[in-house]
Amino acid sequence: MSTGVVRSIKDLVVRVEFFEEMPALKELLIIENDNKTPLQVHTIERGNVVMCLNLYGDVTIEKGMNVEATGHGLEIPVGTEMIGRIVNALGKPIDGLPMPEAEGMEKRDIFKVPVRKDAFGAGHEEILETGIKVIDFFSPFVKGRKIGIIGGAGVGKTVLTMELINNIAQSGGGLSFFAGVGERVREGHELYETLKERDLLKNTCMFFAQMNENPVQRGLISLSAVTLAEYFRDVHSKDILFFADNIYRYIQANNELSSVLDQVPAEGGYEPTMFSEIKTLQDRLSSTPTGSITAVQTIYVPADDLSDPAVQMIQHELDSILVLSRAVAEQGIRPAVDLIRTTSSMLTPEIVGDRHYVLSVQVQTLLQKYESLKGIIAIIGENELSATDREDYHKAKKLIQYFAQEMQIMEHLNGRKGERYTRDETLKGIEEIIV
Repeated sequence: MSTGVVRSIKDLVVRVEFFEEMPALKELLIIENDNKTPLQVHTIERGNVVMCLNLYGDVTIEKGMNVEATGHGLEIPVGTEMIGRIVNALGKPIDGLPMPEAEGMEKRDIFKVPVRKDAFGAGHEEILETGIKVIDFFSPFVKGRKIGIIGGAGVGKTVLTMELINNIAQSGGGLSFFAGVGERVREGHELYETLKERDLLKNTCMFFAQMNENPVQRGLISLSAVTLAEYFRDVHSKDILFFADNIYRYIQANNELSSVLDQVPAEGGYEPTMFSEIKTLQDRLSSTPTGSITAVQTIYVPADDLSDPAVQMIQHELDSILVLSRAVAEQGIRPAVDLIRTTSSMLTPEIVGDRHYVLSVQVQTLLQKYESLKGIIAIIGENELSATDREDYHKAKKLIQYFAQEMQIMEHLNGRKGERYTRDETLKGIEEIIV
């Protein structure tokens, strides 16, 4: 293996000079100190120098320390031993339990995309019921597709994600993956305890790099989780439910790194490589004829600005967009979904059937009319409306309340029993309101 010497250190950036063979991009290097500090090659510069990222943010690195190349990239262990465990971006356990040491356990490079089989083609559209009325009706959960839950701080993105994990995992289908990207440590702990109490860890793999971690790990955690998901999809032909909370923090972490690396920002102040980073990650959340990855990604909206360049970029990669609104949350409606802004390309007769599709058109028409009538009522009052308009207005109000629902995972906090509905029950309830 080639060896080098640390020449400079600046924040998370370590420059290493090599004297003979140069390491490859993304290769893992090890500093020969007491911590065996891992570095990742980011850029190859002139003069046999490579710019590396300090993966753990180790502050004990000093100039002149020897560095050894490993000949491989950042690898994580893959196998059934990883089910029920919580690991970091480097595949190391953070749940207090020992590292899985199964004999011959395979390792995979998180940057190496596996050879793709035939794409998950048409004719395979299978609807997965979530038990949550507003999702099953407005943004059907279709196997192998991507759903985004968009909203500002404190509007219920994480709670809705936890409810989805709980409801779908209980059905016993496939494996659930959770990638915690830059979120609060408390939320990760609560999710772990919830899954443990409900005996759902046996079907769940969890990856965490929360807000207390450095941006290198926060930027890598999604790729590590996807790597293990690809393994189960391709080797074990599993159907994967992949939850990422929060995908905006993935961009934010890479943006912080971009600043550390002195890169010139692009549109909206984000890193110049934002498009390629998002595209690369989303393309790996794909399906094959033998296995699927169905992704649910929460997206934080800075300052509740849906026009933010990063938010717009992520939306373009998704099949369904569930928008959470602060105005709806302030009315006490949970989940606080903006029914008009929520959209889905999956809401077609070919996928959901004629009954569901026709009802969705009728409901959207009523909700749009409700929005226009609110302004009129504020000026002249409800009594001045025609009988038809007044009837439609009240139907829309009933629909808005109908889509409110108690979450099962919140039972122990608010004392109210959680609710779960089949898609047929949801459609029947809507028919009773609008017919």
